[in-house]
Amino acid sequence: MTKRIAFQGEPGAYSHQACHEARPDMEALPCNTFEEVIAAVRTGEADLAMLPIENTTYGRVADIHRLLPESGLHIVDEAFVRVRISLLGQPGVTLEDIDMVRAHLVLLPQSANFLKLHGIKGVAAADSAGAARVLAESDATTEGVLASELAAEIYGLNVLASDIEDHGHNTTRFVIMSREPDMSRRGELEMMTTFVFEVRNIPAALYKAMGGFATNGVNMTKLESYMVDGSFTATRFYADIEGHPDDPPVRRALEELDYFTNSLSILGVYPSAEPRHL
Repeated sequence: MTKRIAFQGEPGAYSHQACHEARPDMEALPCNTFEEVIAAVRTGEADLAMLPIENTTYGRVADIHRLLPESGLHIVDEAFVRVRISLLGQPGVTLEDIDMVRAHLVLLPQSANFLKLHGIKGVAAADSAGAARVLAESDATTEGVLASELAAEIYGLNVLASDIEDHGHNTTRFVIMSREPDMSRRGELEMMTTFVFEVRNIPAALYKAMGGFATNGVNMTKLESYMVDGSFTATRFYADIEGHPDDPPVRRALEELDYFTNSLSILGVYPSAEPRHL
């Protein structure tokens, strides 16, 4: 039986592309919301979840850090997708025919220079892949969409221009989550550990909690804070570190961290993806 990997968005979305690249042997299951993605895995409708964490241009994906600790799922891999923006149109339509494009709000400013050069107006859409589907179902010959080439393939649209983004570094990082953790693997490059914690309400608690990572030579690649339960004092931190909890330096650092926290939960231990090392 073909296994499934759930993602948020319509077929052709960049999250779908992430599934296609990271798990080409699995059937991609589209969901309307992140909550539905998580529920699909928890109920067994899907085997894995593909969830975006952060983007090099726009930073943290809204709400995702709040959802992951409560999801009951575990990070088993990470994936990086370079956001390549294409202008898609109906078959037979040329670039010169297009005077308006629809796209998700975050894609429009990333292609501002191209749109200005060609005198094309950008209109925000709820979902770029959804806009591609709507265009394919219409007779519009002067409208296009900004989306992935995968969306063009799925909906039978033509790629009128490729890689039209203003900057070539726009990349989204995803985590792949499962119902069960996998602490047994060791990556060819290195391992990553992701965890969340809340510091005790004492002076310099965060400073003291971080000290263990410095003294044990553990590299922390990410540390973000966000409020929980509507409180200005109950701050939760989300962190990524290099290494495996079984590594002596990591074990000592986490033990010291635990002393200064009210809660500490490991969300996943997984191989570091190759793009981190390019």
